[in-house]
Amino acid sequence: MLNFIRENKVVAGILTFIRIYIGYAWITAGIGKLTGGGFDASGFIQGAIANAGGEHPAVQGWWATFLEAVALPNAELFSFMVMWGEILVGAALILGIFTNFAALMGMTMNFAFLFSGTVSTNAQMVLLTVFLVVAGFNAGRYGLDRWVIPFLKDHTPNHKQNKKVAVA
Repeated sequence: MLNFIRENKVVAGILTFIRIYIGYAWITAGIGKLTGGGFDASGFIQGAIANAGGEHPAVQGWWATFLEAVALPNAELFSFMVMWGEILVGAALILGIFTNFAALMGMTMNFAFLFSGTVSTNAQMVLLTVFLVVAGFNAGRYGLDRWVIPFLKDHTPNHKQNKKVAVA
């Protein structure tokens, strides 16, 4: 089954649609923040911290501690990282370049939002993104990865050394 999702060209076509769908969701969210008159994550962070209390907290205490000690004092940096992270992940997924890394970074952002108590489409996006990550190279077969990954493999010093050792 794993070889099927990693090597089948029909599956690569299906993954392309999933990849572009998720990429579109990310890039539109990021562009909305960029053009929306100044995105500030501090309100979102404060809301997540507030949701860590009570009888049935939506946010775990360890995550609220991280938000309070690290994210909130650096809200301007986190705002920048979220906005541009969404744009870059979206663009990379749409173009199919560094697909696995982009998918992993998208999942990281999805989990950060889920940990902060926001469900929205994040769980759905994580589920779909798992298929991209499991598929490996096949997820970017019909994208720029088709040319970029082989080029990088051929022009990476460690990869060249491994080829020489294997031949010798």
